[in-house]
Amino acid sequence: MIKSIDHILVAVEDLDKAVKDYSLVFGFDPTWQGSHPSLGTKNALFPFENMYLELIAKEDEGPLGEFIGEHLKKNGESVFGLALETNDIEQAKEKLSLSLKVNLEILDGTGLDNISKKERQWKNILIPMNISRGVFTLLIEHTGGTLPKHKDADESNVTRMDHVVLNSNDPDGLIDLYNKKYGIRLALDQFVEQWGGRMLFFRTNHTTIEAIGIKKDGFPEDSLWGLAWTTKNIKKTHKRLLDAGVSITDIKDGRKPNTLVATIKSHCSNVPTLLIEHL
Repeated sequence: MIKSIDHILVAVEDLDKAVKDYSLVFGFDPTWQGSHPSLGTKNALFPFENMYLELIAKEDEGPLGEFIGEHLKKNGESVFGLALETNDIEQAKEKLSLSLKVNLEILDGTGLDNISKKERQWKNILIPMNISRGVFTLLIEHTGGTLPKHKDADESNVTRMDHVVLNSNDPDGLIDLYNKKYGIRLALDQFVEQWGGRMLFFRTNHTTIEAIGIKKDGFPEDSLWGLAWTTKNIKKTHKRLLDAGVSITDIKDGRKPNTLVATIKSHCSNVPTLLIEHL
């Protein structure tokens, strides 16, 4: 039912500043900057090999704009949402409505690029927050238009999203939702002694949802936390970022064998951000 992670949303206060910062980190500019007047939001999209990042900010009065505003008041700038792509949203609606025991609604969406004036169309389902366990989650099927790719192929650029990190107080419930309900493959379920909890990997389109599950009493709740990005040459990326004034740690061996990593400490809208090269 789920084809891929379509995009990750990061909520920001100042879209222009966030665009400037992330363009510096990624090594290229967004290929789409638009607005959603009926929703009260504006955005900028950065395309990668396996998904895209959406920076989103409140622009005016509107249901999503108000929601973004409340999120920023509570959490500050941070990872806001997860969009999962499906090839058949009607079928997804039928399956999920049955398994989640809720009536889901398909909505039409349109995005207008402020520069090219081109449009993109899609259909989406917003999963109710009480079912998505606190994570703003969309199912999306693109129906018209395309997101332009960036043309800069510099070796120091960020190329892919490696994984998104999610925290959960109910790992068993998380598996039930993401694996059994959404149908995303559970690739790892491992207890980590030093955390006193479990590490879960849900994999699709060469991208991972990495969950840190520590069982706690209370209402089941999940939260998106950090992002990890892949580069083909971490030494060149590291140098480019240092030269540009970005705060970044020294390169070291990653936890996963045959990887090199560094943590980016600035220019990421307060989102914990890891840079990875797979050797």
